[in-house]
Amino acid sequence: MTDLIHRAHDRGITTLTLDSPANRNALSARLVGELSGALTRCGEDDGVRAVVLAHTGNTFCAGADLRDPPDPKAMVTLLRQILDLPGPVVARVTGHVRAGGLGLLGACDIAAAGPEATFALTEVRIGVAPAVISLTLRPRTDPRALARYYLTGERFGPAEAARIGLLTAAGDDVDDVLAPVLDGLRRASPTALAETKRLLTAKVLENFDLDAGELTSLSSRLFASADAREGMTAFLEGRDPEWVL
Repeated sequence: MTDLIHRAHDRGITTLTLDSPANRNALSARLVGELSGALTRCGEDDGVRAVVLAHTGNTFCAGADLRDPPDPKAMVTLLRQILDLPGPVVARVTGHVRAGGLGLLGACDIAAAGPEATFALTEVRIGVAPAVISLTLRPRTDPRALARYYLTGERFGPAEAARIGLLTAAGDDVDDVLAPVLDGLRRASPTALAETKRLLTAKVLENFDLDAGELTSLSSRLFASADAREGMTAFLEGRDPEWVL
């Protein structure tokens, strides 16, 4: 099998690229495991000043892989790894982001997107809830906007994503947006970066300590429910679930 995560390094910045086009970079158990391993290696490498999380194809991440979903505890571990990594993690988005993929963005320290990007929290449409990813989204995203998109599953664009705090910035060329960001990270002291990141993530990590167990249990319960079975079956069969009016 080919690797689902590719690594490249340039002047202190390591790029981890999600490369699972067969399922639109969905969060399969295998992809979560490989990304977790890649982040561990980055954390152990003193030459890594920061990490860029990128993707191949037209989808950054389609959310949980319904055919090979990760264990909720593995998702909690992955999101916490991003927050705990000594160097900043920067998301580079040039495609669609759905459901659990938004949790990855919420965990990143900086996130930028180009005009092709679209976003949606589609969990309610398949009979589940954005439980585990709430650990990173609720502390960093406008609560009124989050309520709307959690409850409706509506799609929104990069300008709205930036307005509500999901993105740091959006622009016509994501690399132009990120150029001064990466330059700034290269000019910063590694020790100062790590301590400053610790200041910024402290409140987010408090949610993990308080809520991770409860939200993991909720996710497991909902994914095993009758509504989830119907919603996932309908999605895979390309039809509306039976509850659609």
